[in-house]
Order: sequence, then structure tokens, then C-alpha cells
Amino acid sequence: MPSRPSSLGAEFEPTVDAYDIDFVVPLTHRLRFTRDCFGDDFGVLRDLFEPSAGRPARVQVWLDQGLIEWDATLLARIDERFKLAGELELTSAIKPLPGGEALKNAANQIDHMLAAFDEDQLDRRSYVVAIGGGAFLDAVGYAAAIAHRGLRLVRLPTTTLAQADSGVGVKNAVNWFGKKNWKGTFATPWAVVNDLGLLDGLSNRDFRCGFSEAVKVALLKSPPLFEFMVEHSRSIARRDMQRAEQALRQSVLLHLQHITRGGDPFELMQARPLDFGHWSAHKLEALTNYELRHGEAVSIGVALDTAYSYLTQGLPLKLAEQTFATLQDLKLPIWDARLVDGDVGKPVVLQGLEEFRQHLGGELTITLIRGVGQPINVHEIKSDLMCEAMRMLQHYSSSDVSRQTA
Repeated sequence: MPSRPSSLGAEFEPTVDAYDIDFVVPLTHRLRFTRDCFGDDFGVLRDLFEPSAGRPARVQVWLDQGLIEWDATLLARIDERFKLAGELELTSAIKPLPGGEALKNAANQIDHMLAAFDEDQLDRRSYVVAIGGGAFLDAVGYAAAIAHRGLRLVRLPTTTLAQADSGVGVKNAVNWFGKKNWKGTFATPWAVVNDLGLLDGLSNRDFRCGFSEAVKVALLKSPPLFEFMVEHSRSIARRDMQRAEQALRQSVLLHLQHITRGGDPFELMQARPLDFGHWSAHKLEALTNYELRHGEAVSIGVALDTAYSYLTQGLPLKLAEQTFATLQDLKLPIWDARLVDGDVGKPVVLQGLEEFRQHLGGELTITLIRGVGQPINVHEIKSDLMCEAMRMLQHYSSSDVSRQTA
């Protein structure tokens, strides 16, 4: 009896037993810049929401409660804006949550968010709006990503750190087993709104933290931004908002360019270039019981890998010293004694290398630099030279050498 002709395309022969098909999932990354998103610029935020099935867009809002402490009117203004927008439906009252790294360590809070999604009957065309710092966005984003395999997440970063870097990232995570970001997902946010006005309530310490990521991405990708940071680090530390806005905008655009055009948004390869300085930063955060802010730990990590790059990759000493001076002029640390176990004098932070490798899998791959905009990946860290890099940082942090030579 003759066989029936196949209705499959030529690529799918019915007699073949193995198929490897490359395909692309269409995604759009939406980034907006505003100055008063719950005031005159609310239309920019409103236009990001799409009605579904002839009904208003259904929106649930989560707010870092620390924001209410510096602006008691914020919750009411957000509530009023959403309720006055006829094309939007606020599914329930705005939900404050404690922010910071503690939220990423609280499994019960993830369950609380999931229960709220279910109670409001959110679906894949509903929106979860997260207003807060990087850790807050991580935790709410993780809950949104696992509910119905993904609710539409709109991020409004409220720290310089999140507006410079993580807000546009495609990663969401919480801490588990005492390890940073052990449980998490890759999920592209529906939209990100960087609103300058939301930074007003930051302490000086938290304001400065975000610019370690600007220095990091400048070292990796942009000599012009590096020169800008060297020149204007002191005025940025004094909260010169014109300079700060320029640095934040250039930083986040460089991060966005890497994510959308770098060819590896979900980190399927072995290298994570944007994590320059982060292998030690993540470990140092845990070693200090998160007393150090993420941006401060990144500052130390960037300084450490810069020093190591000088010792092993031919990075010019002048560039290393400019980096140390720039971070210090931003009022950020480049050294912490807890990098080393005080009892035995060993660099306990080196334990972070294996945790970094495990997080991605495969061969250890650390990004270093040969010059500004000249990254290089290495697969081994020599502990004796890393110890020398630490001594170098300790020396520079306790003297004015870096400022005098930069």
C-alpha cells in the first residue's frame, strides 16, 4: 500500500530520528526615561499597559515601603493616578513590602506575593508593577516570573544601582542556601521606567552606590564614559544631578545594549562580562551578612579585578590607579578587611570563585581587562597574585597615592 505524502515542510522529514532546530523567541525590551512618572509624566507609564479583551489593563502594584518613609504622599499619589486612568484597573490596594536584601532571604514573602496574585486572579496579560530598589525588583520579579509561567512585570527602579544596571536586566532571583541569587529565573520585563524623581529620597550612601556599576561597564565597554567618570566622580558624589543623570543614562544604555545585542542574554555561554568584579562582590556581601551594600561590594570587586588585571593582563598602572581614585572619589570603598580571614590570614573571599562557577556551570570563566574597553576572559585565578592584588588595594585605600597619581 503506498505511503501517504507528508504534510510537513522539507525541514521535518518523517523518517528522521533526531532534530536540532534553532529558533528565536520574539521579545521587546521597553525602557523609558522620566522625571515625574506619578505626576506630569504619568502618561509615559500609562501607555505601557495594553487593554485585554476589551477590558482595562489589570494592574497590581507593589511598593518598597522604605519609599513611604521619605515621601508620605507617594502611596496616595500612585493610587490616585492609577484609579483616575480609565484604561487601567487597579486590582487591589497598593501593597507595601520591606525592601533590601532581607526580602530576598524571606521565602514567606514570595509565598505572600504568589497568594496575592492568585487572590486578584492575575493572568499572563495582567501586570505586576514593582517600585523599589534592586533587591526588591529581584524578589517581586521572581514571584511574577513563576506565576502562570510569567506575569507581565513593569519595573520602576528607585535606586541609582538599579537605574544604572539591574533594572534593565533579564534576571530575577532570591537567595537560597545562604547563596546569592541561587533560586531565580530569566525573564525579560515588560517595561522599565527610570524616573529621576524616584531617587530623591536616597541617602547619600545609597545614592553613591549605583555608580560602581557605571565605572564597571565603562571599564568594559566605553572609554568616553570612563573618562567622564574620572572627571566628574567628585561632583557626582556631591549629587550633581546633571552629571549623575548623564552617568546613569549612559550606564543603563550600555547594559541594555549588551543584553539585547550581545548574543547571550540568558547566559548560555560560559562568560558573564557584565559580572566583572562580581565573583568577589557576591561572596563579600555574604561574608559581611549584607552589611555592605551591593554597590559597595561591587566597588571593591571591581577594584580587586582591576588590580589583578594590572598584575596579570598588562593593564597600565595609570588606568588601575585612575579606577581606584574614581571609586574613592565617589565615596565608595575599594578595600574591606573581611576579604581576609583575620584568624588565619587567608583570603576567604576566594571561596567565591567556585560559587561563581557553579552558578553558571562549566569551566570557571572570569572577565578581566587589558585596557578600557578591552575585556578578556580567563579560566584560572592564581591565588598568590590575587593576594598581591588585595595587598595593593589595602595600600591604596589607606593612602592618597591613587589620588595623587590619577
